Amino acid sequence: MKIVVIGGTGLIGSAVVSTLTEHGHDAVAASPKSGVDTVTGAGLSDVLVGADVVVDVSNSPSFEDAAVLDFFTRATTNILAAEASASVQHHVALSVVGTDRLPTSGYMRAKVAQENLIRASSIPYTLVHATQFFEFFSAIAQGATTGDEVRLSPALVQPIAAQDVSAVIARVAIEPPRNGMLEIGGPEAFGLNEFVERGLKARGDSRSVVPDEQAPYFGALLHGSELVPGEGAELSSTTFAAWLKS
Repeated sequence: MKIVVIGGTGLIGSAVVSTLTEHGHDAVAASPKSGVDTVTGAGLSDVLVGADVVVDVSNSPSFEDAAVLDFFTRATTNILAAEASASVQHHVALSVVGTDRLPTSGYMRAKVAQENLIRASSIPYTLVHATQFFEFFSAIAQGATTGDEVRLSPALVQPIAAQDVSAVIARVAIEPPRNGMLEIGGPEAFGLNEFVERGLKARGDSRSVVPDEQAPYFGALLHGSELVPGEGAELSSTTFAAWLKS
């Protein structure tokens, strides 16, 4: 099976390509590095020749509201059009738990726009909604830091290891399309502030983390469980403590 992975050289994409290749599939990493630009459409037609499945795990280089919306709408429109021409049978896209619960977040609005384009297309699809990755705790802290203080919402998160996300994406890519959504998350839920604080302490970072209900996350205020997967979600087994030790 030929599976093209858009964003195939990134954190998730590279692991997906590796896993699929190990299982005997023709997994192709497509990114600007390989001459594929989804925003302009350059290289898409060539890379999708003979493709059975397309996996899109790409992300916007800018999280500014207008830029991120432009990225996901242009890229997804181009990908879906190229898939239709190439008779691709399954479109798999990685998205975020809580996209439809945080309309004040420009990033989440952009992901909703992406998902709506996928649902409206003629291509059979599967959307994978993942929670925050363990790997992102440092970036979350950096974006919330003023001086030596990190202010973050105590709202619940249920983060997951990127490797576990990649394993699910690779598995879903070779399964029949769901024409629906699969939610995935880690095994434990705790406050966003606690998540980052534990990560910083484990790395010897002396910044203090302050719980602040008014601290925005991607431009939105959190009120409790917007970022936690719902009933029926698929939960991984890797704990944050185990990931930090590894």
